[in-house]
Amino acid sequence: MAKRVFMFPGQGSQYIGMGKDFYDNFQTAEQVYEAASETAKLDVAKLCFEDDGSGRLNQTAYTQIAMLTTEAAILAVLNEQGVTAEAAAGLSLGEYGAILAAEVMAPEDVFALIKKRGAYMQNAVPAGGAMAAVLGLDAETIREVCEDTFGEVFVANYNCPGQTVITGETGAVGRASAACKEAGAKRVIPLKVSGPFHSPLLQEAGQKLAKALEKTVIAEPKIGYLSNVTADYVTEPEKIRCLLALQVCHPVCWQQTVERLIADGADEFVEIGPGKSLTGFLRKINRDVTSVSIDKLEDMKAYVG
Repeated sequence: MAKRVFMFPGQGSQYIGMGKDFYDNFQTAEQVYEAASETAKLDVAKLCFEDDGSGRLNQTAYTQIAMLTTEAAILAVLNEQGVTAEAAAGLSLGEYGAILAAEVMAPEDVFALIKKRGAYMQNAVPAGGAMAAVLGLDAETIREVCEDTFGEVFVANYNCPGQTVITGETGAVGRASAACKEAGAKRVIPLKVSGPFHSPLLQEAGQKLAKALEKTVIAEPKIGYLSNVTADYVTEPEKIRCLLALQVCHPVCWQQTVERLIADGADEFVEIGPGKSLTGFLRKINRDVTSVSIDKLEDMKAYVG
């Protein structure tokens, strides 16, 4: 089975300037940004590279297309350098990076879908919401805290041992955060997001995304592709369609996904995109496998040689 796995991060690791060194040095990367801009009717390169003071990069409707375009550009350059993988997975938004790596959809269709996904998710809860990473407390205790907290708060992500993300109404997340600390959590860190993602509060967004997915051409994956919802391989186009719609309001089973890949023989994980969050999670899940993060051009040069 898989030896090398491409993995793609989700929202929260975005920063001004991400992907610029690839854009400046590779026509392949520049073309990806141009294609995304044309599809999204938005200057994605400017959004990623220039700080206009608006904070747009941290607003979901913009974050998602910016992050995915950056991941797609780095992926395209890696492929051009002859680096391929036997499987792909991504955390939340990053699952669409895996979709590109597995050639499940055409890039222009993915960019169009992500532009809609970001808008649907941002608009689903006009009052906003919050997410927080709970460190040093087991997932079962966190689930119990969420159930006991007054208000709407849920488990959003199973990232790795000792890190679980909660999501929901802002006040409820605050109360649950305090309760988790009382229950023994080492830290609770608010995340840079603008909504209660991966919670039942986003069912409306999931329904709208399902309608958009009905019109999207989906092919069988060319390499192993795993769903956030099931932490398992998916091959049937209709099942991919259903799981992507469900993903926005369902917990992300990232730790379980990585464990499945390792059980199937994966021994090298390459994180593609801004930050090193997934590489950090991987080291807490299993230190016996190799991991590398490719965020900047110097990272790729060190990896490719």
